[in-house]
Amino acid sequence: MSTQLSAFDLVPVTSGSSASTAVSNSLDFAVQVEQFGYERLWYGEHHLNPGVIGYSPALMIALAGGVTKTIRLGAGAVLAGHRTALSVAEEFGLLEAAFPGRIDMGLGRAGLRSPGNQQDAQTVAAESDSFSNIAESHRTEHGVVIPASPDLSSLFNSPRFRIQRQLLNQPGAQPGTYDEFIADLLDLLINRKVVDGYELAGTVPVQVNPEVWVLGSSAGESSQIAGARGLRFGANYHVAPAKVLEAVADYRRAFKPNAQLAEPYVIVSAEVLVADTEEQAQRLAAGYDLWVHSIRTGQGAIYYPTPDEAAATPLSEAHWPIVADRVSTRFVGAAEQVVAQLESLRQATDADELLISTITHDHAARVRSFELLAQAWYASQDNPKERMLASTTPQNSRMTNV
Repeated sequence: MSTQLSAFDLVPVTSGSSASTAVSNSLDFAVQVEQFGYERLWYGEHHLNPGVIGYSPALMIALAGGVTKTIRLGAGAVLAGHRTALSVAEEFGLLEAAFPGRIDMGLGRAGLRSPGNQQDAQTVAAESDSFSNIAESHRTEHGVVIPASPDLSSLFNSPRFRIQRQLLNQPGAQPGTYDEFIADLLDLLINRKVVDGYELAGTVPVQVNPEVWVLGSSAGESSQIAGARGLRFGANYHVAPAKVLEAVADYRRAFKPNAQLAEPYVIVSAEVLVADTEEQAQRLAAGYDLWVHSIRTGQGAIYYPTPDEAAATPLSEAHWPIVADRVSTRFVGAAEQVVAQLESLRQATDADELLISTITHDHAARVRSFELLAQAWYASQDNPKERMLASTTPQNSRMTNV
């Protein structure tokens, strides 16, 4: 059976563009990746980032659902610590009612309390779940780069990071644990939630429940909860590559089958940029280090620069350590090169799917990257996906060059 590709969209705002154009481009992107044969399209939840306006996965899913027909749509991920289980269950239940059989509910634990720990939950989650120290970069037997962990203290101690916690959490709110949140969520979805002895029947009346995914960046609470509850797991190679192997292994060790899922199921993310030639791809890749640096220093994602802007303001060597892990694990090149690298990642992690993230300044180039990758990837599989891969822009495309 072939390994499917899925797509991830940040709803990026590029230099010289606008928020309106970013949304328009993302809706065109949804139409395009459906045509290219991608299995699912996920949206993240990011706040206080000028160059990324994917604030609300549910809103983006609703917008994308209106312009697509078959592709699964989901969150990668809803930040559980800023929400209640009821609000998430109701939102995604409504989306499932609008787009039956197409909704994925991906969950991240940021903002929740670790079991037995009363410390600031957002800081604990960010520091402990994503970037445990790995001192040296190395390669797996499949040739996959496992980089050293960066020092992200500048991010966790930044004013923007503290302000985000302040603005996203209600004053005096006491977060629960991740396992409590997921237990409440699952109870609500199957209409068996009991509060103060009262059974809430029909709370979220959906015919088919959304697929529930747990996303994690390292071995620990997220991977273990996903496994113990028999849920699907997303491992984050494109943002936290240092711990991806441990995260996947921990999930599989903890996995317990249930009526919904008989075996572990893993999707692994990767940052990718494909062009017609390696030279073109490398030019389009310019600016990624500057963009990552703006995020990891707490500045907030900048508007993604043009190649010329990136060349005019190169990142200094002193700032390289904070971005090295992400730049060194980005797959950039012609389609055949990137397919070989992704196949190595698939083998190293035994992934059931790969979640592809691509960011560059030009929208048309981003769309072209996904098209070239899909064509080459499915052609390389034992059982290529039986979908027509568009070789030209579909007639209903709303592509905008920026």
